[in-house]
Amino acid sequence: MSNIIECQDLSYSYNDGKLETSVLKALNLSISPGESIAILGQSGCGKSTLLNLLGGMSQPSAGKVLLNNVDLAQLDEEHTTLLRAEHLGFVYQFHHLLKDFSALDNVAMPLLIRDNDKQSANKQASELLSNIGLQNKLNHRPSELSGGERQRVAIARALITNPSCLLADEPTGNLDAKNAADVLALMVELNQAQNSALVMVTHDQMIAQKMQRVLVLEDGRLNES
Repeated sequence: MSNIIECQDLSYSYNDGKLETSVLKALNLSISPGESIAILGQSGCGKSTLLNLLGGMSQPSAGKVLLNNVDLAQLDEEHTTLLRAEHLGFVYQFHHLLKDFSALDNVAMPLLIRDNDKQSANKQASELLSNIGLQNKLNHRPSELSGGERQRVAIARALITNPSCLLADEPTGNLDAKNAADVLALMVELNQAQNSALVMVTHDQMIAQKMQRVLVLEDGRLNES
């Protein structure tokens, strides 16, 4: 089975004045359907940079990122956006929900952007929110939801299009222990149910141990934990 994402000798560096700083160094990574991966590393080591490269939101200094066997560097911005929307979902430490829209509207939005009809989009969004225990919060705006509820809405929004891979950057970082555990369990459950890959950047060893693979980013390279 083909990899969803593959990095080949991926490198990334940036210039700060006359000084060039190398963040990632000839890194290789393959992500298969249905697998879950945790990426650990100290703050500032490049974990979020790597996630942005995997999602096509940054360009590598050298090497390749293949998404569904397509080299992202060979696409223009429009086609990169379309490919990303088709295959990837994103969850961040901050939920980034639209504050003036209900939970239902936020989750349905990716389908509406794809030109799905509103009735069908709302039906799918309602079913997904109900499946994760938010059936009584469909019409609540983000300000009316708890931190854990907002993050669950963000996860539902990321998964509504059935992406091949979910990229998550410290998704439990702003939550208390109970909500963090609930959100993590939800992500793992949906990862398995949809057979979508899950790549999670985290600093938490306890969270990492729930993933099938644990990789440590150190000195610009990934190593199996």
